[in-house]
Amino acid sequence: MGSASSDGMVMSMRVPLVVTGLLLAATAYARPPENADPALAPWFEGLHQPHTGISCCSIADCRPTDYREVPNGYEVLIDDRFGLSPPQWQSVPPEKILDHIGNPTGRAVVCFTPAAGIMCFVRPPEA
Repeated sequence: MGSASSDGMVMSMRVPLVVTGLLLAATAYARPPENADPALAPWFEGLHQPHTGISCCSIADCRPTDYREVPNGYEVLIDDRFGLSPPQWQSVPPEKILDHIGNPTGRAVVCFTPAAGIMCFVRPPEA
């Protein structure tokens, strides 16, 4: 058995290690995708959730994605580009869909982090 002070010391050493590990993991996914067009960064940074006004993301959190229409809305494919493996189809909450916004990417875009889930979804431009 350790003393209370040695237990406290072990715990105080673990906390920084855990925090450092989480920060490193977050940094791994908080990078723009390969071949990201830096000219689109202001568009991504200007995305805000419709009902809260909270920022959806930056170019680091958003990716073009495959999507499909389902009877009650949309589903998007979340895969290893977002830190999720194996890939999963996830339902888009209706309050996360951005309506009446131009989409210069030409594809559907989802803003997602493993911690927050789907933050915003932008449909592709009309064909």
